[in-house]
Formats: sequence, structure tokens, C-alpha cells
Amino acid sequence: MTESTRSDDGGEAVSDEEVDEVLQEIERKRSLTGWAVVLVALIGISFSGFQMWIAAKGFVLSLSLPGVGDVVFASLQDLQIRAVHVAFGLILTFLLYPSSTGDGPLSRRCIVLGSLVDQKLGEEHPVSRVVHAIGNALAWAFLDAEMDRVTPSDFVFMILSTLSAAYFITDFDEIRRMRALGLESGRPIQEVFTFLEPIAGLLGPLADTSYAFVLGVVGILLVLEATRRAISLWLMFIVAAFVVYARFGVLIPQDAAYVGVLSIPELSWPSIIQNLWYNTENGVFGVPVSVSVQFIYIFILFGAFLEMSGAGQWFIDLAYGATGTRKGGPAKASILASGFMGTISGSSIANTVTTGAFTIPLMKRSGYSPEFSGGVEASASSGGQILPPVMGAAAFLIVQYTGTSFADVIVAATIPAIVFFFGVWVMVHFEAVKENIGGLDPSELVDIRSHFRSGWFYLVPIGLLLYYLIVERLSVARSAWFTLIAIGALITLVAAYSDETRARLGAVFGVLFGASFLSQYLFGAGVLSALAGDGTGSQTVVGAFSATVGDLGTLIILAGVLTLITRPRLDSPILSFDSAVDDTAETTADAVGRPDLASNGLYRLGVFLGKSMESGARTAVPVVIAVAAAGIIPGVISVSGLGPNLVSLITTVAGGSLVLLLLVTAFSSIILGMGMPTTVTYIILVSLLAPALTEFGVPLLAAHLFILYFGVIADITPPVAVAAYAASGVAKSDAFETGIEAFSLSLNKAIVPFAFVVTPGIILLRRVPEADLDVGNQYRVIQPADLLDLGYSIPEILIPVIGVFLGVVALAATVIGFAYAPVSRSERAAFAFSSLLLMAPGLAVSGVYDLLGLVGIAGGEVTVLLDVVLRGVGLALFLFLMAKNRQRGGDPAVRSSTAEPA
Repeated sequence: MTESTRSDDGGEAVSDEEVDEVLQEIERKRSLTGWAVVLVALIGISFSGFQMWIAAKGFVLSLSLPGVGDVVFASLQDLQIRAVHVAFGLILTFLLYPSSTGDGPLSRRCIVLGSLVDQKLGEEHPVSRVVHAIGNALAWAFLDAEMDRVTPSDFVFMILSTLSAAYFITDFDEIRRMRALGLESGRPIQEVFTFLEPIAGLLGPLADTSYAFVLGVVGILLVLEATRRAISLWLMFIVAAFVVYARFGVLIPQDAAYVGVLSIPELSWPSIIQNLWYNTENGVFGVPVSVSVQFIYIFILFGAFLEMSGAGQWFIDLAYGATGTRKGGPAKASILASGFMGTISGSSIANTVTTGAFTIPLMKRSGYSPEFSGGVEASASSGGQILPPVMGAAAFLIVQYTGTSFADVIVAATIPAIVFFFGVWVMVHFEAVKENIGGLDPSELVDIRSHFRSGWFYLVPIGLLLYYLIVERLSVARSAWFTLIAIGALITLVAAYSDETRARLGAVFGVLFGASFLSQYLFGAGVLSALAGDGTGSQTVVGAFSATVGDLGTLIILAGVLTLITRPRLDSPILSFDSAVDDTAETTADAVGRPDLASNGLYRLGVFLGKSMESGARTAVPVVIAVAAAGIIPGVISVSGLGPNLVSLITTVAGGSLVLLLLVTAFSSIILGMGMPTTVTYIILVSLLAPALTEFGVPLLAAHLFILYFGVIADITPPVAVAAYAASGVAKSDAFETGIEAFSLSLNKAIVPFAFVVTPGIILLRRVPEADLDVGNQYRVIQPADLLDLGYSIPEILIPVIGVFLGVVALAATVIGFAYAPVSRSERAAFAFSSLLLMAPGLAVSGVYDLLGLVGIAGGEVTVLLDVVLRGVGLALFLFLMAKNRQRGGDPAVRSSTAEPA
């Protein structure tokens, strides 16, 4: 590892203001005040409410009223739902992200132009005044230098975003007709807005242009602008380049060397816009947005509810209580805490900053360098996107693109994720031994037993999620929705619970449960429905009990609310909301002139609900924009017919070498993923490279996980390394050196994907001999019977899994340069070789065969026997090196010497 000076600041705590500054610098969001904050909150809560309604009711927006029945507000189609989803994301983007802060190249040139005019003509010259007037008008319309105001241009963009969604709702029949007849058959703008008829002659070309076509063009431009603001300028350029390519790719000569395969048939602008804007198969509203609507958003809400309930800090305290006193305990606790937080958010940057604000100062204080402390946090936090059960947004895209159930994705991703966190754990342990870094004093930590008793309910939603997904095998959306209800019920229950109210709470719940059961038994409906005469008749005791249990979450919430009404000043002894909830409660209470409301239990519960919904919407905005923009790329590939040509080109470039193709995919993922969301990297590379990987016989799920892993690695790969940059801001360390540390600590995350591609048993996939002709689907997740087949499970699952675990230990000795004693350069090389043989011997053999093929010597296959033998060789070398190192570690003089740098 890099040698760095120790922290000279004592590892002081990082304030909330410093954390906000780091996030502000990375995310470049506005710091809004006043009415703008209220507007964002209202739109964010509406967005979350809309998504929760979709999760609960499906595409029919209805409400069941006693005595009235189901009142249907709207029955929306898939495309309409997706359009509303993206429109919410666009509106919030234009509210939260500035169009310009005045420090961009265009703004600087405008300022220079004004200065040049002043120098040439003087400030009082009429031309100078006109130039400055134009500049001031543009600044008023677009510039947000302090990142604290919503500009007039933002309101224009918000109105256009609303119009784009409204057209899908109000004129869907016309959209259906245009699918067959083309966009040119749509009505012009003056026929849609009849008040424009008198001035139709002033509209110019718009008077003869389909309004649907104009909205499609505007919609795609809005997505590109939102991408520039919320994601990056480079992604906007990439997506825009694909749109331009769709129109002008026909100009590429088919017989041109190398690039001839990129030639495509001619496509008109109306055809391109129709496929990219009015299509659910491809384009903006294609598969990625579908996944966001069905899965991603509801899981983001799941994380937001958990975080606002105080689960984040509870998990951090639990991790420190479990490991804080061990050697190097603060770093080990950071790994556990980051894993827990990854379950909540699945965002590398959010995990790094929120967890790192607490963990990094403690690591620095215990003796780790600022760069190493930041590297540990960034490395572990980036692992949140690959850690089941929630993982990151890209995991849900895997479900949709591969047709694999989320339960199977969880099963396949579990072992590699555990291997990664184990590998980082070993590295920080070796570093602690090398630097003689101890743990924290027990007095600084919570008592693990009492802490667990006070917050065990935070684990219930995660357990329920796994139960619904794996045992009940419900859909991802339904599992997340039921878990969300469970969180609401638990938090309401805990908020109303105390020694004083527990009897009252139990009695209220008992009455509600009994009344509901009797109503179901006698009338076949809930209490309110039965009173309104909507019952369906009596039913059996079992049926009534099942129906009542089905409403258990609602009954618990109602019991908690009724209890809080009777004791509004109750202070729950075991519930501690996130500080954002408390701050919002105080702010809103002061705003309405009722500061006493901040201590009202029912009011705080309502603030928790609203803040969770708003926080979920804010978190979801960049994800929604990312999937909308990235969906354009596979849309262009599909509509242009480029896909098969790309596969042919890539396989030709790879020259029949799987190793070379994997390396190309890995480097492409890292380079493309620098500064990009993992979801974007995944969508682009799955469209371009996944078909080529499956052509080589790589299992479909393994290929997608491979791309996901390297997309995550991009977050901690210099020179961009956004997660490491965030960690350096908290650690007050050198950003580049922190990135180097984070990448070094995550090296096993780069090797494990190669291992499970060549040995699918590591991700619990087994080849099915009688599979379909589609090569990628010739594998399935193993069943219990497969484990009992010892002839298969031992050589293809047990031995490889043990191998990767031992391999990351060897890799840790290579990276840290220390095990029991310092490791020399030659020993590092030997440890690295043993790590390769233990983790991915098939990769090494395939590489050798490829090299032999270059000189005309035919290679062979990597058989199971050869794989086992090579792992045995790696094991023998590893044990020899560790035994030798341990023997040297017994010598105090050797143990205290400095390891050679890597």
C-alpha cells in the first residue's frame, strides 16, 4: 500500500455541514430555501405516492370507499405509466440541478466577450450596453452561480416536461394510431390547442408538423439536458451521438475497412423519434425505465424509510459493537457498517459519505493513514451494489434483461459478494498487524446485547424481504411493497410503545384485531365495509383469520396512530429517527407558528413518512434520468439492426480468445464507468458486449454479473474514482492516493468475476445438458439435489469456492506486503501466482492456450480435473509461503521491519 503520513488532526469527527459540502461538490445539487424547498417536497412526495400506488394497485388508479365501492380515477397503460415516471424525474431534475453555475467554458467565453467589447468600445458605448443587456438577460434566465435559485428556464423546462407526460395521458388513442400510420399522421399543434387556430399562419413549419413529433423531439432533448445536469456532460454526448448515428449511419460505406459493419439502413427522423419516444420495447421508455417503475424506485423507497427511521446509525453502532475492540477494529467495523448501509441504499457515493462521516475519523484516530482510511470506506461502500439482498439498481436490470428471478440473482451474487468483503477484511487486518493498530476502548462502544434488544426491529424488514423473495418467491415489486408496509407498521408500533403505553397499545390492537376478525367472519369484509353494507356474506373461521392477518400491517399502523392520539407527547424510548426527520419537524413546526408540534409523536411520525417519501424521490432522480438516457442506446442498436454486426465485429477482434474478450469487457466497463452511474455503464455494455460473451459460451447470468462488477469497480478506479473522491473529502486526504488505496483494496473484486466466468459453480450455476440452443441459457441456479451429487458439487462448487476464499488471502498478502511478517518482492510475486491458481486457474490456462495459438500450436480444453489439479498446486504454494512467513514472523526483528512497497 502507499505510504502516507498519519493524520495530524487526531481523527476529529466530521460535522454534518462538512458531509453536505462533500456531497454538494460531487452531486452539484442546489441548496434551495423557502418556497422552492416546499415545491420539491410536494413533487417528491407526489412521485413517491404515485409509485406506491402503482406497487399496491397496479396500473389502475382506484380507491375503495365504504358504501361506494371502487372509485377508478384512471386506468393507465404501460407506456403512460413510464411517461409519468420519467416526467417526475425530469421536473425534479430541473428543480434540483442548475443549468449553469457560470464556471463552464461557454459562460467563461461570454464573460471574455463582454470584457473585449468594453475594452474596444468602452462601457458606455451602445453596442457594449446591448451586449451587457443580452448577457444579463441570459444570466437571469439560465445562470445559478450560488446554486440556490430556480431560474426561469427551469420553469420552462418543467412545463415542457409536464406537457410531454400530459400528451400520453390525454391523447393515447392518437399515439396508438400513429404506431401503425407513423408520426406524420398526427395532428399539428393548432389542432391540439385550438386557441392557436387564429395565429396558425404565424407558426411557420410547426403548422404543418405533427405535434407528437415535436413533443418527441422536445422530450428527447429534455432527457439529454437532464442527463447533462444530473449525470455528466460526457454521457449526454454519448447518447446524443447514438441519436445522430441512427440518422446518418447510412452514410458509412458498407465496404469500408473495419467500420463497414457499422453501416445501417436509412432511417427518417419521424421513424427515429417514434422508436425512441413512443415505444415500450426500446428507447427512453424501454426496458430500463420499466425496471425503474417496477423495481428500482420501490426499493429506493425501502432504503429511504429504513434510513429515516434511524436504521443507518443503528447498523453502524452494531458493527462497531461487534468488531470495534478487535485489532484494527475501526476499519473492520467500517466494512460491516458499509455492507449494512449498502443494503439500505445501494449507492457507492451515498454509502461512502454517510457511513464515512463516522467511520473514517475513528480509523484515522486508531492509526490508519487518511488515505488508507478513505480507501477502506470507498472500497467497502462500493461493495453495497453487489451485496444481496437489495444490491444496486443494476441488479434489477439483470432480472429484466436475463429473465432470471431476483431470488436467483440473489443466490448467484451471494458468494462473490461475501468473498469481496472477506478479502477487504483480511487486507485491513494485515495492515493493522503491520502497523500495530489496535481496537477501540470498550467504553466508546455500545453494549452489543442491549443495542440489539433496542433495535432488533430494524432487521425485521430485511428478513421479511428475503422471506418474500426466496421462500414465497413473490415478484420483486410485491415483495418490496409488503416490506414497505412492514416498515411503516413497525415504526408506528415502536413510536407508540413505552412502558406507560404498552398495555394501552396492546388493548387497542386487540380490539381492532378482534373487530376485524368478527367482521370478516360475519360479513366477509372489513369493519368499515361491513358497516356500509359491502360485505359478501359470512365465511369460515380460517378464512376470516387469514383475511385479518392479511390486514395485520394496517391494523398495527392504526393501533399505533390511535395510541399516539391519546398520548401526543410520548417520547419513544427505543426509536431514534434520523436527524433529518427531527430537523424537518422543527423547521416545519416553526414555519406554521407551532414549535410545540416538533415534540408531538403523531406529528413526528407524519414528518417521518413525508421525509422518507421526499428523500426517496431525491435519491431516485439521477437513477430515473440515467435509465431514461441510457435506454436510447439499446433503442438505436435495435431499430438500426446494428446488434448482430457488433457481435460479429467484437468476436472477430477477440480472435476467438475468451480471455481477450473478458479483458476488453473489463477495461471498457472501467473506462466507461468513470464518473458514470453503474446503471448506465451496465445498460450500455450489456447492449454492446453481453451478446458476444454468451457467444463464447459464458452463462448469461455470469456475463451480466461480470459487467456489473466492473461497472462498480469504476467508482473507485483513478483518475476519476467518484467514491474514493468522496471518501477523500471526508478523510481530508489526497484524492488520487485515496483512489489508489481503494482500488488496491478492491483488487479481489476484479479477479473474482474472471473466476466465476470460467467456473460458474462459484456463483452456483450448473450446466444443463438438455438445454435450449441458446448458449447463454444452458445454465441454471443449482438445486439441493445438485449439492447431493458429490461428483459434481465437490470439484465444481466446493473446491472452487474454497479456492477463491484462500485466493483473496494470498492477494491480501500481495497487496499489503505483510502477513505474519513483511513480504518481500519475490514472495509477493509468488503469493500473486498462488492467488491466480487458487481463484481462476482456468483463466491462466486459457491465456496460455491463446498465446500458443499465436505461434500455431493448438491448445486444449480446461477440464475439471486440470482445474482441480492447478488449484491444488496453488494451495500447496500458498501454504508453503504462509508457513515460511509465519516462521519469520516469530522473529521480533523481522516482524518489526518495514515491508517493501508494492
